[in-house]
Amino acid sequence: MQRDEIIPSIVISAHALARIAAQQAHNDAPSAQWRVLSILERDNGRRVGTLAAAARTTQPGMTRLLGDLERAELVTRTADSADSRATVVHITDAGITALRRWRDEFRATLAPLFGDLDVVDWATLTRAAEILAAHSDESAPMAGAAE
Repeated sequence: MQRDEIIPSIVISAHALARIAAQQAHNDAPSAQWRVLSILERDNGRRVGTLAAAARTTQPGMTRLLGDLERAELVTRTADSADSRATVVHITDAGITALRRWRDEFRATLAPLFGDLDVVDWATLTRAAEILAAHSDESAPMAGAAE
């Protein structure tokens, strides 16, 4: 594989693994739900607009999704204390529990696909996961971004 093909291959493979896990686990919750809960787990108390941008959706779409998540008691919405026109979203304990269960379910569903890996392969995946996590931190400055 050529160097310029590596990152796109990882992204495509990650999406494929997520689809496989969701299908095999019969998890019909929208992936956007898990993306939003993951964002809030990492950085709780985000405004709706900021959440929409981070999840790559529209603000009306995010508002609809948040309504579903709030009815399921996975998030709460409150007025922003700095600007009462804005809404701040927080993940609930039930949301954290649901997110952890989803991750456990995906781990269990995908584990058989990786059962043939040896210690060297696991070390390689561990290092790759560390690199990807470090470079997918939304608060880190983007390479080449204007300052």
